[in-house]
Amino acid sequence: LALALALPSVALENGLARTPPMGWMSWERFRCNVDCQADPRNCISEQLFFEMADRLAEDGWRELGYEYVNIDDCWSAKQRDAAGQLVPDPKRFPSGIKALADYVHARGLKLGIYGDLGIFTCGGYPGTMLEHVKQDAQTFAAWGVDMLKLDGCYSSAEEQAKGYPEMARALNATGRPIVYSCSWPAYQGGLPPKVNYTLLAEICNLWRNYDDIQDSWDSVLSIVDWFFTNQDVLQPAAGPGHWNDPDMLIIGNFGLSYEQSRSQMALWTVMAAPLLMSTDLRTISPSAKEILQNRLMIQINQDPLGIQGRRIVKEKSHIEVFLRPLSRAASALVFFSRRTDMPFRYTTSLAKLHFPEDAVYEVQDVFVGKIIGALKTADNFSVVINPSGVVMWYLRPMALPAQ
Repeated sequence: LALALALPSVALENGLARTPPMGWMSWERFRCNVDCQADPRNCISEQLFFEMADRLAEDGWRELGYEYVNIDDCWSAKQRDAAGQLVPDPKRFPSGIKALADYVHARGLKLGIYGDLGIFTCGGYPGTMLEHVKQDAQTFAAWGVDMLKLDGCYSSAEEQAKGYPEMARALNATGRPIVYSCSWPAYQGGLPPKVNYTLLAEICNLWRNYDDIQDSWDSVLSIVDWFFTNQDVLQPAAGPGHWNDPDMLIIGNFGLSYEQSRSQMALWTVMAAPLLMSTDLRTISPSAKEILQNRLMIQINQDPLGIQGRRIVKEKSHIEVFLRPLSRAASALVFFSRRTDMPFRYTTSLAKLHFPEDAVYEVQDVFVGKIIGALKTADNFSVVINPSGVVMWYLRPMALPAQ
């Protein structure tokens, strides 16, 4: 007990999200489509979540770590009930959230839900005002919810500064392990002095720092630009239990080419980002599925050290190089082309990328699987990178220099 009292009291050491959470989320692909009469297959309803849970469980996703089925905005009725409790829309969720959670759990998966710290959610549904924080945390726990995304529409900076830490305490007090995703920094511009990342890591398991992703390559690039321009601030904030969240994976939708889809997957992996897909898993193409189910990619994303990668080279030729340190002295390298003309042959060496002198690595191409034998730090090598595409390497040390 004396030891427990001597430890600093942090709001959130809930032991959760030791690696970036993986799963599926409704927002980017299905938005706030609540017209179940005209569009029963794609509206925000229990049916959609039942079907996505089935796909995660039956199509090989769950075994790879995609375990969360996350409901986003527009699930609730337009009013709280007489007791002030949030209730799901009775037409679209006739079985209730508890039954949905049971269904998801029975398939070895977890259920996430959405709330908003404010008068209304972004979609105009009842928000969580400060006086409702405790009640809503208890409601979610009673339903069997495993993750909460708490948005920040219709609230002031003061309310957010009070409400986000308060919800962390309220969730912990329920006794149910609930991963806590905050949108707090995104509403405060994402950067110090308005955002205190040291404090944030003690309150939330993951947080949205920046704009919502849209189904376009421009949107992906704007997120990548912001995250790596500000990497000196953001990179140290991430680690086991607390992650920067650049938003959902849009692979399998309409806005990205094959090369761009591979690029999003590789860059999110190097960022140690949560892998929350927002696509229709019932109709996903084999090529999109192959990108999202790449085992080595997921192993890198889920590396137990949890170090977020950095951009280490930005060439005049519009080639960029990103490095993520991994456990057991391994590394992931991503060579990314912003070019729009033709495949580009990029030549460099591990020495130029600041790898230790006299080391030797076994290199595996993450997408192709091909193993390139002993590569010495001093050896020059070339990679051919397609326009808006990537080459991604996993490097394992064969011999490290004598310390």
